[in-house]
Amino acid sequence: MPENGLMTTAEVLERYRSGPASGVFTDGSCSGNPGPGGWGAVRVREGRVVDERLGDDPDTTNNRMEFEAVIAGLEMIGAGEAETVYSDSRLVVQTLNEWAAGWARRGWKRRTGPVKNLDLVQRAYALKQERPHVRVEWIAAHNGALWNEYADALATAYLRDEV
Repeated sequence: MPENGLMTTAEVLERYRSGPASGVFTDGSCSGNPGPGGWGAVRVREGRVVDERLGDDPDTTNNRMEFEAVIAGLEMIGAGEAETVYSDSRLVVQTLNEWAAGWARRGWKRRTGPVKNLDLVQRAYALKQERPHVRVEWIAAHNGALWNEYADALATAYLRDEV
């Protein structure tokens, strides 16, 4: 493992084997919060990469990067497809599965104040609503699940010379 603990996707593939073999795995990262950050999403079918995307932002937060990742992941899935999207962000999972519907009904307001990162929350929620057969599930971070670790490697690629 590299000194800084940031593995490339190739290193992740060599090291890990556990976890779900299919689905969309998403992760966000931030060096400082706020600070520079990155996001990654990978769609996998029976252990093979079908699609992967990554991006970065020079001035962001970890939550924004988590939402960017899940947006990219949802965009990989067709409207009629059944799929599971995995995120290690409880905030993202709870937002999409529990809270966003109520916020939408109340004009995108929380009972306790404004919705943070509203632009990304609305995009993610709209994409999820357009994909009724998609489930969004939480997966533990850094527990050795191959494709979650792979998404983490994509999300931290902005800190390395290679993906």
